Formats: sequence, C-alpha cells, structure tokens
Amino acid sequence: TCNHTSNHTSCLLALLFGVVWSITGSQCLPGGNLFGLVILFICAVLGGKLMGLIKFPTLPPFPPLLGMLLAGLVLRNVPYICDAVYIDPHWSSALRNIALAIILTRAGLGLNPQALVRLKAVCIRLAVGPCLVEACIVAVVSHFLLNLPWVWGFILGFVLAAVSPAVVVPSMLLLQREGYGVDKGIPTLLMAAGSFDDVLAITGFSTCLGIAFSTGSTWMNVLKGLLEVVGGVLAGLVVGLFLCLFPSSDQDLSWTRSLLLLGLSVFSVFLSHVVDFAGAGGLCVLVLSFVAALGWRVNKAPVAAVVGQSWDVFQPLLFGLIGAEITISSLNPSTVGLGVACLFIGLFIRVIVTFLLVHFGGFNLKEKFFIAVAWLPKATVQAAIGSKALDMAREKGDEVLEKYGLDVLTLAVLAILITAPIGALGIGLSGPRLLQQQSKGQCGRQKGGLLMSVFLVHYLYIIRNN
Repeated sequence: TCNHTSNHTSCLLALLFGVVWSITGSQCLPGGNLFGLVILFICAVLGGKLMGLIKFPTLPPFPPLLGMLLAGLVLRNVPYICDAVYIDPHWSSALRNIALAIILTRAGLGLNPQALVRLKAVCIRLAVGPCLVEACIVAVVSHFLLNLPWVWGFILGFVLAAVSPAVVVPSMLLLQREGYGVDKGIPTLLMAAGSFDDVLAITGFSTCLGIAFSTGSTWMNVLKGLLEVVGGVLAGLVVGLFLCLFPSSDQDLSWTRSLLLLGLSVFSVFLSHVVDFAGAGGLCVLVLSFVAALGWRVNKAPVAAVVGQSWDVFQPLLFGLIGAEITISSLNPSTVGLGVACLFIGLFIRVIVTFLLVHFGGFNLKEKFFIAVAWLPKATVQAAIGSKALDMAREKGDEVLEKYGLDVLTLAVLAILITAPIGALGIGLSGPRLLQQQSKGQCGRQKGGLLMSVFLVHYLYIIRNN
C-alpha cells in the first residue's frame, strides 16, 4: 500500500511539473524565478523544522524562524547554488509585502479590547517606554557611528525597537504552564504588552518612512508623515466598519470574511505605495483588522484561524527572502561592527529602562530582572518591516537611499540572529530561577474550583431540562 501511495504521489508531482513547465518554460528550471521561489520555500521550511528539533531540557525550543533565515542566507551566499536559485527582486518585494499584510492582520485580530480598557499603568509603561527610548538611542548612536541621516536613524531605531511575539509568547506560555510568575501575572503582562509594543514600533516606523521618502521642506515632510498616520487610521476605520456590516451575519461566512479581510489588507499595503503614502498602508491594516474583529466579536476565531494558516505559508517565504537579501561578501566589516555596537548599546539602555519602568509594579528584584531579560528578543517585526525601506529605495532608483536601506536590513537580520536565540535561552534559563512557582496546592484548589463549577452548571442544566 505504501509503495502504491508513493508511486501515485510521484506520478502526480511529475505531472504537476510537466504542466508548469509547459506553461512557464525556463522559469521552472534552475536559474528561473519560479524554480528559485520553490527551492527557497522548501529549504526555509526544512530549516525551520531542523531548528525546531534543537531542544534542551527545561528550555523553550529555538524559534524555527532562525532556521528559515539561515536557509535564505545559505542559498544566497554558497557559490553555484546562488546562481541556480535566482529570485526576481520585484517578486521578492511583492511577496514580502503580502507577508507584511498578513502579519499586521494577525496583530490587529490579536489585540484584546478588554485588555486595552483594563491596562494597568505598568503594562502601558512596559509597552511604550522601552520601545521609544531604544528607538531614540539607536537613532542617535547610528547617526554618529554609521553616518545615517536623522530620519533614517529613527527608521532603524523603530525597526530594532520592537519585541518579538514569535519568541516571547511561546516562552511565556511554557512558563505559565509550569506555574512560574503566574501569581503576579507576569506571563500575561508580557504577552499583552508585547502586542502594543509592536503597534507602537510599526506606527513610528511608518511615520519616519513617509518622511524619508517625501520631497520638499522638512516641515512639509513631517506634516506628510502625520497625514499618513491620520489617513491610515481613518481608512482603516472605514474599511473595518465595512467588514463589520458586509457580508451579513445571518449565515456562516467565515471563509468569505477571511478572504475579504486578507484581500483588503494586501490591497491597502500595495495601494499605499501607488498613491505615495507608503506609511499609511501598515496602519490601515492594523486598524481595519482590529475594528473588524470588534464587530465580529466571538465569530472572529475562524477568521483568525484562516489568517494563521496563511501566515504558516508566508512565514518561510518572508524569512527566507529576508535572508536571501544579504550577500555576506558585499558587507562592509566596519559597518557590521559599528551596527552591532549600535544594537548592543540600544539593548543595554533598553534593559535598564525596562528595569526602572517596572520598579513600582509590585515586583521584587528577581522578577524585575526577568522582565528586563524577557524584553530583549527581536524577530517577526524586524523581518516584516526591515526590508520595506530598501524596497522603496530601489523603486526610487537612488543609490544613496539604497545604501541606507541595506544598512537597515542588515542590522535587522543581525538583530534577529543575535537576540532571538539569546532571548529564548535567557527566558528559559532565568524563568525557573527568578520567578516564584505557583504552589501545587493553589493549582489543586483552582482545578477543584473549576471542576465544582462545571459540576454545578451541569446539574442546573439537567434540572432545567427535566
């Protein structure tokens, strides 16, 4: 049976290749664009699977995105292989923009309105303070060390300032399952604040990006950046309200809603480039998905599942394409060295600021130190927006702007490679040592209370039906 199944699969694959070859010709052969995309996707998926297999006792697994990123780096920088795996820059840019739209849609759907209303002061400080301070520090340091213009320094700052949900959330869930820090709500605090931290970083990045690619006086550029923020938010509100009202909710329309949401999100990102308001696209996607989720309420879960499946497809493409943008031989060692210095200076200040901002949150010294360590890793946002400035610079055809964009992308990749494993290991090692574990007695009482509640509800239901 297994042999018959493998034979059928081989025949179907051979038939599929024959059909594609008859349509696209040399595009699906080595050196062709379609061939390069397929090979990159397969290698990125395999790289993520291999990275996920690296496990240590009591430690969270390494994030698969590291393997995807390294797969793209290898394909681009190994001789002979890089010649066979060619990807057209316009295709690469378009696919990364689609992935950006999907990840922003997920972020908008994941924002919890109840948490927004009930946010404690410490959560607001944790979401806003470290992000803004690190962005400003990186902007100042990169201006003097890398000779980046001020606006490009802030673009780099907001790219590097975002914390990574792809690293923080799985690590927090693992600690939460073991009962570490649950008494004081530390895992919940970090997962909630992480979403708002990313929104703030993307907003700052979009504003600075609009200013950087505007022409005219400085004040007009600043005004245009603010207009992009306002325009993106207003457009997101209008489109989000449209999604709340259409299609009607009198039938199961989860797939229709999912396709409409994803289609409008991708359209918003690309349209913002067409109308030369590139910074507004990302904000529009965030707002429209958040407003749509508010209108759908409990019915947003199937839509979020479809968007999550779309992200599973585009995540390997995004990280693989980001890695494939970096040619190691063309990197200036001094730029890399000074860039890493900028990164570590920003991280050092971020740790200190995070430690100080949670000082009045009711945490002890060990817990404050853990929160500061957990606020280090960077990955998803850096991959999503790190290449956007370079793509826009290529569209302009300006070599100077391309150099700035490549510097931003290079440091975004270095930030992922350095902080993602350090952050995952730091959280896994320090969590059990610095956080107080919830006692088993408390866990037992909570479970007992839950079982009693379930029993009472079931008993009342039986009485009512009888």
